[in-house]
Amino acid sequence: MKQNEDNMTGSTATPSKGLVRPRSRAKKAWIVVGAVVALIAVAAVATFVFVKHSVDTYVDPWAQKVVDAGYTEKTTQVNDVNFSYVEGPDNGPPLMLLHAQLMDWFDYSRVMPDLAENYHVFVVDYQGHGDTTYPDDYPMTANQIGTDLGAFMDQEIGEPAFVSGNSSGGLLTTWLAANRPDAVRAVALEDPPLFASEYPEIKNTVAIKAFKSSYDVANDAAGNDDFLMYWLDYNSAFFDTNVFPGSATVIKYFATSYREANPGEPVELSFISDDIIKLLMRGLETYDPRFGAAFYDGSWNEGFDHAEALEKITAPTLLIHANFETTDEGLLNGAMDQEQADRVMSLLSDGTYERVDSEHVVHLDKPDEYVKILNDYFLDGTK
Repeated sequence: MKQNEDNMTGSTATPSKGLVRPRSRAKKAWIVVGAVVALIAVAAVATFVFVKHSVDTYVDPWAQKVVDAGYTEKTTQVNDVNFSYVEGPDNGPPLMLLHAQLMDWFDYSRVMPDLAENYHVFVVDYQGHGDTTYPDDYPMTANQIGTDLGAFMDQEIGEPAFVSGNSSGGLLTTWLAANRPDAVRAVALEDPPLFASEYPEIKNTVAIKAFKSSYDVANDAAGNDDFLMYWLDYNSAFFDTNVFPGSATVIKYFATSYREANPGEPVELSFISDDIIKLLMRGLETYDPRFGAAFYDGSWNEGFDHAEALEKITAPTLLIHANFETTDEGLLNGAMDQEQADRVMSLLSDGTYERVDSEHVVHLDKPDEYVKILNDYFLDGTK
């Protein structure tokens, strides 16, 4: 009878408020999640804007240190070449520095202030690098580049100088010591690829890939005037290994951003911690791929036999030999193996060997050790 009475009076059962609470809680939860996501998105955008601004406004602190040490950027016309170089204060005997391939004068920035204390330093962008200019058909050969570097020494230095060169700069230092003995007092060969950069040995080095990338660009009929971006694509595995996985894409983005913010300035990326790679980015910005192409096709060494050149050297010569290894594919990863270094020493009439636990660019990887090695050798009172 109770059910009928309810029906007759039109009364209905009211749902308990507890039955709708789960829906209310879910709604509140989604609001919280949405707020958190929004906050994360805002934080991510703010972080990106901050990082981009930091990258775009970065100035390598060593630039000011070089200026404070008394260095001045200069240019001078020598034959068909307009050399870009940096000269320090006259605090001792002249010392000319020749950077590695793909770099420019600034890769010596970490040692330039210390070297300025005891030398009159000249850091030169040799042909194919930095802001040095020359005719479009300029021969990229050791003989031509070396001849013009010797003329630079005659014109701007004016007396026999100490010379230290790294990598390809070490090859050019070898050329100068062999062919311009009147222009050099003593030389330091900083991990030069002697013998390893001659055919057929060059085919058994990891460097052949980099030389091929230069050759491909230099011989591209369509033209490719942005070697930095090409090199980042071509050698992405190098950056994945030495910076972080996928870094080539990140570097390309920020390099483009830096260019837009600093037109006409060399690319400097603050987030790359390795100085060698950081300064490689700067060097690639102005690198002429015809230089590397000449190594790939063998023309760079035409008329420049490494063994014959070493035998001609009479000046005291220091060979600085950095680390090397053989890859699983049997390729030399480094400038010289021990057999090649030993051969160099056997051909020098006044040679000294210095083995260092360092990467290829010793003056960047071990700057203090590099300065000490040079000072101990050049300033021992006998040269």
